Amino acid sequence: MILTGSLKSLLPHVLRRIIRCNALSISNTSGMAEGYKQANVVILQKSLADDFEKFCQANDGPLPLLYRSKPGDWKCPPLSSDSDIRTDCLQYRIYEHGACTGSLKSLKEYSEQLKDMVTFYLGCSFSFEKAVQNAGIPVRNVEQKCNVSMYKTSVPCYSVSTFCCNLVVTMRPIPESKLEAAVLATSELKEAHGAPIHMGDPGLLGIQDLSKPDYGDPVHLHPGDIPVFWACGVTGVEAVINCRAPLAFTHSPGCMFITDLKNNNVTVRSSKEVPQVHCISQDPLHYSIVSAKAAQKIKTLETLIGVDPGSRGIIHLRRQDELLKACLSISHARSVLITTGFPTHFTCEPPEENDGPPGALAIAAILQALEKEVAIVTDHRAMNLNKKIIEEAVQLGILKRPVPLLSYQGEGADSALMFLCENGNPGRPRFDHLIAIERAGRAADGNYYNARKVNIKHLVDPIDELFLAAQNIPGLTTTGVGDGGNELGMGKVKDAVKKHIKNGDVIACDVEADFTIVAGVSNWGGYAIACALYILSTCEIHDRYLRKAVGFPQLSKKMVWLSALPSVTKEEKLLKTLVRYGVRSGLTASLEMEVDGLPFYNTHSLMIEKLL
Repeated sequence: MILTGSLKSLLPHVLRRIIRCNALSISNTSGMAEGYKQANVVILQKSLADDFEKFCQANDGPLPLLYRSKPGDWKCPPLSSDSDIRTDCLQYRIYEHGACTGSLKSLKEYSEQLKDMVTFYLGCSFSFEKAVQNAGIPVRNVEQKCNVSMYKTSVPCYSVSTFCCNLVVTMRPIPESKLEAAVLATSELKEAHGAPIHMGDPGLLGIQDLSKPDYGDPVHLHPGDIPVFWACGVTGVEAVINCRAPLAFTHSPGCMFITDLKNNNVTVRSSKEVPQVHCISQDPLHYSIVSAKAAQKIKTLETLIGVDPGSRGIIHLRRQDELLKACLSISHARSVLITTGFPTHFTCEPPEENDGPPGALAIAAILQALEKEVAIVTDHRAMNLNKKIIEEAVQLGILKRPVPLLSYQGEGADSALMFLCENGNPGRPRFDHLIAIERAGRAADGNYYNARKVNIKHLVDPIDELFLAAQNIPGLTTTGVGDGGNELGMGKVKDAVKKHIKNGDVIACDVEADFTIVAGVSNWGGYAIACALYILSTCEIHDRYLRKAVGFPQLSKKMVWLSALPSVTKEEKLLKTLVRYGVRSGLTASLEMEVDGLPFYNTHSLMIEKLL
């Protein structure tokens, strides 16, 4: 027997010969032939080969196709010079009608059957381990001398004919300070699964217990480690099981075919396309990825909306990258609840101002275009008004369809929990993200104030309770958009409001959101959110992370998203509609901006009064 100590430095063709002779006392190929590509193996009847190749192409994150053999061809010249797929994996599995019926050291006894079968060689994450180590990142499974952990997820792959299954992932613990380095080290290694598809809580992938992998060995996390997940070629094994082919073979998970190809054909990204990592949630822990180019565009938007037309001192309220982090969180959400409404004109009917509803509808429009669920919650007294505004927004082409309109009046101790979650169960929230834009926020004394310190509590339903309840519902994140510090969600910056905003010691909202977007006019914040979501959706790096590297890029929908963005024309039409319904002006304005030749609209300089 040959021991494992020097295997990492042996050349692939030497290792294959040793494996062929059954002379190794190891259970997996992790860490072997450092710097060379390893491959998952799937062997199918030739009648299934075309469909499986299409399945790989449709799910190229977990199944990067390195080579497809001809029927009965046991060699793979593009990958190796002297290989024999019947003998050159440490161990194989045989599947009959979807059931694993045994493990084998060699497939030679099936040589006759193999004459009518096609071998697929698929990229493997073992190939990137050396690159990760070179970046100064520990590879815990190599340190612990065990196989990598592999898990079945709840993420469905794109189905092709009889090939359908959920994604399988590998998990490697990465120190939090090294997350971005791990993404950088692997993102261009497409044939080894590329960048991670998830960082953070395994429950978000449907994985219940990291100590019980479906394949491989448990890998222990060190203090400060974050579980990081990459798409895995064992997804192909799951596809073989589900297709129930009469006969199929695969490598045994972790027992890869070692190729002669080095991992040195990496395309260098421009600095603008370098991926960045951002934490978007602590409970559950969740990180997201975006390109530097897209992040910079969103930071430009954040700067643009920070202009202070009222000279109120809002620069002191701003927190860097809140727009980016909020929109990354919203991008991951499936269902979003929006609230708006600030009855600042308390002696009038209706008392609402026109800052808030246009921004809320701009957010709703892009969410509809992105095929997310969206609803609006508002004061019960304003239901009819908002229903008319939404109906007209549909007629004007601002919305694709009416947005469900809800009210919340907080009639009991558990009202907020019952409203937000199915049967009041915090484990089953109806929404993933709450957004408040220019919504009157509760002050420390329990009242609601306009900028002039007038108490308007009698006009405001306690929607703040939803944001307070959300703080104790895992997976439910919140964003507040405001321009003066008395809006719902601004509790995150209440100390700055009290110090720098006129009447801030009285009017400051006490209820905080996870993310606080401060704008010169709140509508600007809504428009910026819509534009930022478009930027994220057209970012290839973020798109791949969102879809977990399965299925196809969504960029074909770009024109649909673009048509949903707010524009000067849309805003003018909506503001005139609000005037017709008696909604009075606040500070609002319009500016058209271009980024890379594409229109991103934001309000900035025209007062609403000039439109009347």
